[in-house]
Amino acid sequence: MNHHLKKASIISIGNEVLSGRTVDTNAAYIAGQLRTIGVPVVSSYTVADEEAAIQRALRLAGEDADVVIVTGGLGPTDDDLTRQAFASYLGVDLVLQEDLLAGLREFFERRGRAMVEKNKIQACLPTGATALENEKGTAPGLMAERDGRLLLALPGVPREMRHMLDTVVVPRLRAMASGQSIVVRRLRCYGAGESNIAEMVGQAMRRGRNPLVNCTASAGVITLEIVATGPDRGAAEEMAAAEESALRETLGSLVFGTGDESLAEVVGRRLTQSGRTLAVAESCTGGLLAKLITDVPGASRYFVGGWIAYSNEIKARELGVPQELLDTHGAVSEPVAAAMAQGARRRARADLAVAITGIAGPAGGSEQKTVGLVYIGVSGQEGTDTPKYVFPQDRSSVRLRAAQTALNTLRLRLEV
Repeated sequence: MNHHLKKASIISIGNEVLSGRTVDTNAAYIAGQLRTIGVPVVSSYTVADEEAAIQRALRLAGEDADVVIVTGGLGPTDDDLTRQAFASYLGVDLVLQEDLLAGLREFFERRGRAMVEKNKIQACLPTGATALENEKGTAPGLMAERDGRLLLALPGVPREMRHMLDTVVVPRLRAMASGQSIVVRRLRCYGAGESNIAEMVGQAMRRGRNPLVNCTASAGVITLEIVATGPDRGAAEEMAAAEESALRETLGSLVFGTGDESLAEVVGRRLTQSGRTLAVAESCTGGLLAKLITDVPGASRYFVGGWIAYSNEIKARELGVPQELLDTHGAVSEPVAAAMAQGARRRARADLAVAITGIAGPAGGSEQKTVGLVYIGVSGQEGTDTPKYVFPQDRSSVRLRAAQTALNTLRLRLEV
């Protein structure tokens, strides 16, 4: 087979994926791995454990792409029908392979278990298809060709699928995909909504453009993905780099990192570089900010600790927030956020401290102080800033956005 692969399609099989009981992580993993070798995924199908449905998906995927990767349905039970569907689609019989059967028996013997009759189906292949070795489980994968298209069937168990994809499939496809190179870069942004960012970058996100710019949002973090396609790696790299620098120019300090970097990682790196330490004082986030900070390995270099000061009593006793501030302004106020940050910084003997106080909801709001109102205090040698935010979402979203925004406020402070 010497054709260049251009495009791929993925078929995920299984009633448990359709019902929502199992989240299909396989399709995302396959798409990511294929992109690294310059084979974009152009379509994805999810179908039930039914032979006719799988056949129909194979037909549709074959119209879309040069390589079709199927996951699931290779087990030994009656609802595992990928082999049968492959055979029908290819117009051939399913034949028992003695060498595969011997391998299966050995797999069970090594584990001290008897092989049941039902497992025999896993040693059957459509005539003309090749078995792909599965070092992590019983079901071998399949590889076949029809009308110049490559068809691959991999197990649905993520651990088995990933191993087979990485060790067997990707190296094979890489050799076939030469002549097409895709480079992907990701810019991570925080501090503006998805629609604002889309407006700022304007034409860059036009469909059909090369490089293509995609945009996704999660917990306030906007990820811009630059996909550059070129005749070779160097040309694609050059296009991606030029696009990245144009986006950085437009977005300025909204860009906080690249790849999969989190705000906490970027803040941690800046603190390490500047040799500064950090403490936290949290009310409505209940320790979430400290969790995000300590999710980063090596956080002990700069993070000294903090307080979950939920009650007014603790705010006053532990952080030294003056009682008259609490009485006059209330716990959710700019003066209290500032006093919490200053108290935490002083008592932890840290260079910087971040405090969060707010109303996460669903109850506790008033006409003056709405649910989602959050004050963030950042205190350092240069003084204390206390920006005010309103996050109009449910309780867990308000808490996550408050913690993320606190990290972003700290990042911007550390950039100065």
